[in-house]
Amino acid sequence: MESDSLPTVSDAFGRPLRSLRLSVTDRCNLRCNYCMPEENYVWLPRENLLSFEEMATLTGYFTDLGVDKVRLTGGEPLLRRDLPRLIRLLLQNRQITEIALTTNGILLADQIQSLYEAGLHRVTVSLDTLRPERFRQLTRRDEHARVLEGIESVGRTGFTGLKLDTVALRGFNDDELVALIEFGRHYHAEVRFIEYMDVGGANEWSPHKVLSRAAMLETLGRHYGAIDPIPERGSAPAQRFRLPDGATFGIIPSTTTPFCSTCDRSRVTADGMWYRCLYATAGTDLRKPLRDGLSADDMRAFIRAGWEARRDRGAEERKALERVGPREAGLIGIDRLREDPHLEMHARGG
Repeated sequence: MESDSLPTVSDAFGRPLRSLRLSVTDRCNLRCNYCMPEENYVWLPRENLLSFEEMATLTGYFTDLGVDKVRLTGGEPLLRRDLPRLIRLLLQNRQITEIALTTNGILLADQIQSLYEAGLHRVTVSLDTLRPERFRQLTRRDEHARVLEGIESVGRTGFTGLKLDTVALRGFNDDELVALIEFGRHYHAEVRFIEYMDVGGANEWSPHKVLSRAAMLETLGRHYGAIDPIPERGSAPAQRFRLPDGATFGIIPSTTTPFCSTCDRSRVTADGMWYRCLYATAGTDLRKPLRDGLSADDMRAFIRAGWEARRDRGAEERKALERVGPREAGLIGIDRLREDPHLEMHARGG
């Protein structure tokens, strides 16, 4: 079934249900200070993690309601064993037009061939710096060379459309914007710069660390000259731009210019909690009704009702707090984060 024939299920603000971010694990092999800086966390109980068959079944309910794009996330998704089997299961669903993967790249070179053979459509790799010493400072791990090896393996295997995601941090990697674009050009990859978001709390977010879209464009404009926005339709989070020589890059300005009005994303955690917003502090348990044997029709009705009641505008609400005064800490206190692993970004797919 083609995506334009899928049913339209809209939320309270008319936003359609179109994209699913499916987290396959909350574990990660890095400790990036903007995401999950502590060495130890309260992890999701392993017995609660959905099987691949359960994930495929849940995804089928979402595609019946309009979803046609699925992104596999984590934590670090390549830590979940035999991920290609999940990809093959999902591809049995003809309503899915794209399956993408977001990874930190450390395990990518070892698994890229099996992912390609399983039918994965597209890969996004997180790359915040080209300097090994900065990588070690940011992640507390000495794995920079393996990330670069993973990126190199993507094109060699046959994938196209590679994207590199960079969290832009003032005072840390703001002097690497041009270098990252040129690195991406070498690997036929589009770089997407992401404004630092204060989701969670352990990351000790500060407004002073946010490198805004305007600041990025100013820096890049000084080097490249005139930069033109690329008019695009749809709900993609990245605003894309074209350099004078035709090269493109993107910026995801979730902090300074939220895109809540067009957000069509759902997030399902590895244990089946459904979040309609990255900033949400409460989700809907889909695992229990699924394992209790709720019928397919009732599961679809349950999800439909949840989406139709959606009023989330988390990034806009967070930005509105600026009128009260500058924030120097995350939205959720560290004590709550230690009690509920769902509240951190690594559990809900970033």
